[in-house]
This record gives sequence, structure tokens and C-alpha cells, in this order.
Amino acid sequence: MSVSQRTTTGAGRLYGVGLGPGDPALMTVRAVQVIAEADVVAYHSARHGRSIARSIAAQHLRADHIEEALVYPLTTETTDHPGGYRGALDEFYAEAAARLAVHLDAGRTVAVLAEGDPLFYGSYQHMHKRLAHRYETEVIPGVTSVSAAAARLGTPLVEGEEVLTILPGTLPEEELTARLAATDSAVVMKLGRTFPAVRRAFEASGRLSEARYVERATMAGERTGDLADTDADSVPYFAVAVLPSRIDAPRPSPSAGPGTGEVVVVGTGPAGPLWLTPETRGALAAADDLVGYTTYLDRVPVRPGQQRHGSDNKVESERAELALDLARRGRRVAVVSGGDPGVFAMATAVLEVASQDAYTDIAVRVLPGVTAANAAAAAAGAPLGHDYATLSLSDRLKPWEVIAGRLRAAATADLVLALYNPGSRSRTWQVGKARDLLLEHRSPDTPVVLGRDVGGPAESVRTVRLADLDPAEVDMRTILIVGSSQTRWVRRGDGRQIVWTPRRYPEA
Repeated sequence: MSVSQRTTTGAGRLYGVGLGPGDPALMTVRAVQVIAEADVVAYHSARHGRSIARSIAAQHLRADHIEEALVYPLTTETTDHPGGYRGALDEFYAEAAARLAVHLDAGRTVAVLAEGDPLFYGSYQHMHKRLAHRYETEVIPGVTSVSAAAARLGTPLVEGEEVLTILPGTLPEEELTARLAATDSAVVMKLGRTFPAVRRAFEASGRLSEARYVERATMAGERTGDLADTDADSVPYFAVAVLPSRIDAPRPSPSAGPGTGEVVVVGTGPAGPLWLTPETRGALAAADDLVGYTTYLDRVPVRPGQQRHGSDNKVESERAELALDLARRGRRVAVVSGGDPGVFAMATAVLEVASQDAYTDIAVRVLPGVTAANAAAAAAGAPLGHDYATLSLSDRLKPWEVIAGRLRAAATADLVLALYNPGSRSRTWQVGKARDLLLEHRSPDTPVVLGRDVGGPAESVRTVRLADLDPAEVDMRTILIVGSSQTRWVRRGDGRQIVWTPRRYPEA
């Protein structure tokens, strides 16, 4: 039923009233007005009967208010309910909504009190979903615990283009870790018994040193401090962990001395932000310096305080030396690579230089990225579904004779081939040579996937016969996937071509 179709004749009005984070002085004027005008005031509580919501609004309750205490049948304990924990709560919410509906049908105005904001992780929303389509309803927003915690810390929460992520501490630990690593700022709610796992997630994501702790913000017993120093046994449910804004946040001194910096080599995938892993996002956000080929650096958002060192694509060793020199001065450096940094990319160059005596004390990590081969294969179907080989057709760092020998060996072994760096303005003949060589071992009808700018605005993924492969249609932004004797090429009913290589290989 739409909002305009709600029943209004003779019925009362439902209010979801946000009370703010705990201090009664932070209730809005509208919240106070609604409570004063209500016939019925409802609030949730645990079985002990004490309601935080009621205590916040207590000074505005009248003796003639009808009070409806909505007492949860359980909180975290087990239950023998046939529907389990969720079933027991669903039954409770249905019964609570039915109780409020009796008042509404009698023409009474019902105000359901909610700590913080009614529609922000609040209990009121369960009443709203069951009643708002039946009665005239108004939700009164309230100050959230997130805003209160940031205010009590006195530290900016987000600024400029930063992203704020709100997380429940009840998420699986690995999921928390990934999301904390990927975001700029964050607030983790619902601590209490989840605190040990939350703390481990902060540590695993590399964010523990930035994290703050706020308990009972604006209420009696308020406490703030560093998350790392917080005793797990003392953490209540009404506490949050906060990652404040990174802009202008204290960073390790660049002159901290040898061995204190780090180089992280990251892969940005084949295109833009959708291809970044959470771990890579975190490393890019945490870096003091970004080093890389300018085209790849342009994929990374500009962040205040970071230094960017862009260069040409042909100076890999020089980039590696620059990154390691910066790290030796105490800087956190991210070397930005396209695709996966370990596949024909920057990781090898960095590790080669890092193996020199002058740099062996510098910490170096390599973070994986989505490769061009995987991206093009997924766009085409699953041509890499069985054994395959990855080769570069560039003869800049190895002679063509070596490339030709490896092509023959892979073709003879009937492997699917992912061919990187197939051609450029200065290399125009390798694709034709590779095609002719492969035709000595493969059928002319062998499917070849041409993936260009996969994931980018000019993406083009199409499939041609090996015999029809035109070198003029291939450049450095193109990757080729050449099928084996088993690779299938089918046009589906929707007109889309798909390519796949069966996992089962026929027996001899």
C-alpha cells in the first residue's frame, strides 16, 4: 500500500522519535513536542525492564501517558523457539506491533522512543515496517552515536572526498578486516562481546594505531581513548570504535630513520576503481608517496598530504630505486602498477633492486591485482578454464627467438595462451609472426579473444578465428587469448558470443 493509500479515518498517528545519543539535552525540539502530544509512549527494553530510551525521555513523560514497555524475550542467549533466534524476535516484533495497532485503531497517538536515530540500527524500524503502511506516520530524526562519538573525540570524522563506512561489529572478522582496509574513515558499532574480533580486524587491516574508542558518548560513564589500549573485558554494547579522518592526521615522521619505511607494490587491475581489492585500496590510502607510470597513477584518487611521483613507462629500475630511497627515509611508499604487479609489471623491478645490499633492510610487500588475462577471460566467458600459459610478445627484454620457441612449446602442448604486450607503435610485426607460427599447430578455426581496454570506457571484447586475426587491430592496450583444441566458441540465443575451455580433457 502506498503512502497516499494509508488508512487515516478514525486512526491514530504513529511517531518514531529519535532521542539522540543519550544526553537528554541533545533531544530535538520536535522530539520533545511529539512526546508531549502523544497519548501512548512505547519503548524497548531487555528483560530486566530498564529502558535507556525511557530514561533519556523521562523528564518529558506525564503521569497520564499510557506506557507500553516492549520487552525483548531474549538478547544474545539461545532459545528453544522453533524458528530459532530470528524466529523468536520476529514473533516478538509481530506481537509488539499488534499491541501498538490496538492503540492506533482506537485513535490514540503513539510515540515509539528510539535511542539515536529511529532508522539507524534502531529497534523502532521493526515497528515501522509493520505499521507505517497502515497508519499516518512521521519519523523524527535524532543525533546518532556516530556523530556523538566524533564530537566527543574532537577529531574530524570525514573531510573532502573521504569515504565513511559504518560497520556492525557482528560482521565476520574477515569481512570487517577487508572493509576497514578499504575505507578512509569508519565507525564500528555494537561492540561488547564482539570487541576481541573487532580489535583483531583493526590490527589485521593495519589500522589499529589510528583507531579510537568511545564508550557511552554523552551519557554518564562516558569514556574515550585509543582502541589499542582498551581492555576487552570492560567494553559494553554501547561503545564504538572510530577511524577518524586521515587528512591532517599525525603520520610517522619522514625522518624516523632507516628501516622504518615500507614499499608496497600494488596492482590497480586493468582499469579503474571497480577493479581494486580492499587491501590495495587501504595501501593506497595509507601511503605517504605514490610512485608509478603516470597513466596508472591517474587511476588513483588524489589525497591531501600524499606526494605523487609519476614517470615514463620505460624507467622501471629508476622508479624502484626512488621508492626504496623514499622508504629508507621513513616514508610509506606505494608503487602503483597496472593489472597484477607480479605479471609483466613492477613487482619484479622493485624486488630486483630491493635485493641489492643497499636496500636489504627496507620492508617490501607485493599486493595482488586483477590481471588483464583474467579480466578479458571473464568478459569473454571462461577461455582459461583449463591449463593455460601466459607469454609476453614484447622483444624489448628478451629476443624473439626465445618468444618463438616458447610459443611453439605451448602450442605443441595444446595449452590455451594469454598473450600480453602483443603490439605497439614500434612493434608491428610480432602478432602476425605469432599467428603464423600458431597456425602450424592449431586449427584455423581456433577462437582468439581480443580484449581491449577491458573495464575501461573504450572496452571492446570480441572473438575471431585464428586465421582471421588481423595484426592491424591489435595494440598495447589489447590482450589476446588463443584457445586450445578443446576451446569452444558459441553464439547464444541473446546474440552474445561466449568462449570457454572445458575442464575435462578427452582421454587419449
